Amino acid sequence: MKRHLRLLVCWAMFIFALAKVAAADAPPPVTREAEQTANSATNDPEQQKVAAAAAAAATAASPAARAPDFLEHLVDSILGLFDVSASGNTVTHYVISALLLVIALLARRIVTGIIFPALRRLAAKTETTLDDKLFPALETPVAAFVMLVGIFAALKVLKLSAESDRYIASGSTVAFSLVIFWGFWRALSAVIDHADEVARARSLGVAAFMPSIKKAIMTVFVALGVLLTMQSLGYDVKAILAGLGIGSLAFALAAQDSLANIFGAIVVAVDQPFRIGDTVKIGQNVGGVEDIGLRSTRIRLVDKSLMTIPNKTVAAETITNLSRFTRRRVEQVIGLTYATKPDQMTAIVDEIKGLIAAQPEVEAASVMVFFRDFNASSLDVWLVYEIPDPDFKKHMAAKQRINLLVMRAVAARGLSFAYPTQTIELAGEVAERLAGPGSALTRQAPP
Repeated sequence: MKRHLRLLVCWAMFIFALAKVAAADAPPPVTREAEQTANSATNDPEQQKVAAAAAAAATAASPAARAPDFLEHLVDSILGLFDVSASGNTVTHYVISALLLVIALLARRIVTGIIFPALRRLAAKTETTLDDKLFPALETPVAAFVMLVGIFAALKVLKLSAESDRYIASGSTVAFSLVIFWGFWRALSAVIDHADEVARARSLGVAAFMPSIKKAIMTVFVALGVLLTMQSLGYDVKAILAGLGIGSLAFALAAQDSLANIFGAIVVAVDQPFRIGDTVKIGQNVGGVEDIGLRSTRIRLVDKSLMTIPNKTVAAETITNLSRFTRRRVEQVIGLTYATKPDQMTAIVDEIKGLIAAQPEVEAASVMVFFRDFNASSLDVWLVYEIPDPDFKKHMAAKQRINLLVMRAVAARGLSFAYPTQTIELAGEVAERLAGPGSALTRQAPP
């Protein structure tokens, strides 16, 4: 209550100050001699021409009439309701002005104390959280808008000088533009914050770019608000935009690499080939993604070093996401020696297939084991199986256990794994000198 009283006192002092300004700007009273001179001038044709020319010059020099806005219509309706038609300020004008201010204070109290609390209670019952952020964001701008309507309507009730009216009109244009753009600003910020929460909850790749996207959108919004406000004040916005266009062209030419990196970041955000925390292979580099920025992407390599890759390079390279396996597929080839008999090969192939299919981590329908090739120094057995769980550690543990089972099965049947060997047949005098006629010497050698 004390705050409202102080506001009313300040408002009264402001009204009296404006009244003083209006009285100071009022034209001086017309004397009888001047009136007689004017009457005599009206009877003279030459004087009438001079007076008409002066009036035309004054009309040309004066500012163009401004179309009445909604506040003027509101004030005219109120004055018409009270049948106030006096050309100057009367007690009725001051009373109506103060009454409009009191009504604005009461309306603001209703907006902040009744309407928006009801809207917040209603929003709490809905499933979405967007309205829970939107209504608190709009409460203060709406209350400020109500107060501005009351203040400038109260000012327009008073009959002030032309210069004061121009200042009030410009001030109302700027004030209403600011409060409207403030409301849109807070609403847009709430919507973007809600989108950020949804993106993070769903682990979307665009979540890493939401802070940068918010800054870019807000910057464009501020620039648009400034231009529209300047246009409403009568400035030539087209000339300003033309100048900005030339400056933007020069800036774009000077920052080609930065713009290429930004567009690369947009491509990464749209395609979402990886997210923060994923293990990826970009080109020949393998590591975990630690940060995705507008200019570059940071990857922690296997040796724990940090690599920073420009986004334009990321967008142009082939990307393999090693964290997005739907399942793990294992393909191996084991080689047995040529001493293996056909029956032994059939038995070991069937045993290995049964061992792999019996593992709980392996999908039995995916197991394939075949005697595939006669290699240069081995009989090759081809093994293929799939593990539905994409976890890398579980995949490696299952693969190790299967490899040990295969080794035990081969050893239990008296078979041997092959390794690169060469058999050299010696004949003639060399063979006779070393080991006698018809002998064969076998030595191990690398291929």
